[in-house]
This record gives sequence, C-alpha cells and structure tokens, in this order.
Amino acid sequence: MGKAGRFACIFTPMALTIASLICLIIVGLGGTNKNNSTYNSLYFFRANTTDINISPTDLNIPHNPLTDAIINQTTDAAKDALDIKDFYHVSLWNYCAGDFDNGQDKVTYCSPRKNQFWFNPVEVWGLNNTGVEKLFSDELRSGLNAYQKAAKWMFIVYVVAVVATIVEIFVGIFALFSRFGSLATTIVSTVSSLFLIGFALTATILYTTLMGSFNEAVKQYNIHGSLGHNMFVVTWLAVAFSFAAGLFWLISSCCCSGRSNKIKYGDESGRKGKYERVDSPYGHRDGAAHFQTGPGYQAPQHGVPLNNVGNKATAYEPYRTANV
Repeated sequence: MGKAGRFACIFTPMALTIASLICLIIVGLGGTNKNNSTYNSLYFFRANTTDINISPTDLNIPHNPLTDAIINQTTDAAKDALDIKDFYHVSLWNYCAGDFDNGQDKVTYCSPRKNQFWFNPVEVWGLNNTGVEKLFSDELRSGLNAYQKAAKWMFIVYVVAVVATIVEIFVGIFALFSRFGSLATTIVSTVSSLFLIGFALTATILYTTLMGSFNEAVKQYNIHGSLGHNMFVVTWLAVAFSFAAGLFWLISSCCCSGRSNKIKYGDESGRKGKYERVDSPYGHRDGAAHFQTGPGYQAPQHGVPLNNVGNKATAYEPYRTANV
C-alpha cells in the first residue's frame, strides 16, 4: 500500500474526528443568539411557566370563590410584575426566555454567557426575599444545590473534550506519514473520547434527575420541565463520532503502513540486481541435461577449469548476477 492508500486509510478517522468537533461546537452554540431559531432549539432543559398558578391552599388561605379570584388576579399581576416569561431554555453557557406567539416559541431574551453556568429559578424569576421561594420543597432546594456543583464539573469536562479533540486533529496530520503517528493519535483520541463520554453522561444524568425533582416540586403550580431532545442528540452524536474515530485510528496504527509492494531492486523487468541461471559446465542448460558425444566434442568451460570442478573451495555456481 502506497502513500495514496495511507491517505485513504487516515481520511476516515480524520473525518470522524472533525464531525465530532463540529457536534461539540453546535452544543456550545445553543442559546447564543435569540434571533437564530436553530440555536434556540438547542437546550438541555426547558421550564414551561405559561399556566403558572398558586392555589389558596398553598398559602394557607381558605378556599372559596372570592379567594380564588383574588389569588388568580394576584398570580397574574405577580407574573407581570416579576416579568416571568412563558418558557425558559437552559443551555451550556446561559439561559434564554420568551413567550408563545401563535403557538410558536418566540425567544425575547438570552442572558449573558457565563462559564460554569447553572440555572437558578429563584434568582431568574426574582423570588429572592419574597417568601415565595419558601414554597419550594426541601428536595428541590437540595436538588438545585447538587445541580449547581454538577453543572460546573460538566462545563470543565466539555472544555477539556473540545481541546482534546482539536489536539487530536493536529496530531492526526502526522499519522499520514507513519503508523507511530497513528498510535499517538489513538492515545489522544482515547483521552478525547473519555472526556466526551463523561460530558454526555453527566449532562444526561444531571438534567434527567433535575427534571424529575423539578416536576415533582412545582407540579402543583402548573409549571412543567422537560428535556431538550436536539441538544442530547447532538451530544451523543459527538460521542459516537469520537468513539468511531478512535477505533479507526487504532486500525491505521496496525495496518496501512504506506509502503509500496513494488520490488525495489531495479527496473520493471525485475531482472536487474537479481540472479539468473547460466549454462552448466557439464552440458546442463535450464535444468535439463544436453550431453553430446562423439569425436572432437569438448565440454564448454565457461571460465571454470574442469579440474577445479568438485573442489569445495572453487565450487561451481549455477547462477550469476545479471548486472555483472
């Protein structure tokens, strides 16, 4: 297999690595532009507050038509006063919020991007020091504290995975020239895949757990949480591409040497520098005996004295070098 074959062998894992990097970039683009519908569809978690409602029983107020009307008006007024949107999308760097417009999501605000971001509903909804946050269960508050710590870890793992994938691409260039380059790239690819799997697993477990705790705690207020399908599909696609790339890098380190199978001895005839058979001094030619008898016959000498034939020091050599 020549250089062209080596290039073809390296092309597959390189393309898979680039595909994995593109998926990671797409994950990072989620929620970065409120005017881009594609970016707005990329989120880990969604809180739907369209039908938010506080029952009189939650406030220890007698339940009757009058208190119901007062609470309903108070809830609507409080929602407007606190500027609570119809939905909230939680992404890697920030969150975005918006309202429903003719049944369609319309994002109107995206928070500034922040490293190690986590979504704090008490702060985002302006519930600090209002007493309303006390309505949240202990399980939800405990879940939010765990979510805050895990979100920081998830962000760090994401950054390391991106850097490792970029390094993998640059190291992969050296794999074009030798299988040692492929071996080095395989090692870097393994590191990249491990951190990518760590990121994907953390995000999946974290937001699945958060969704369960969130829905259990706020279902009485008609607030519903859900996962972002698109974001998790892209995340696990990045893992799949990275794993496949590592497998092909490993194969390229064992095979696809890049060396040509063509004989290196000489011209296309294959005769230069090789041995060819010569006539035997005993009358043999091309492996067949051609004995001649009769008066005056003299055996061909071929530069080898007959009296030396059979002498181990000057043994007859039936082949000669073609370029001699």
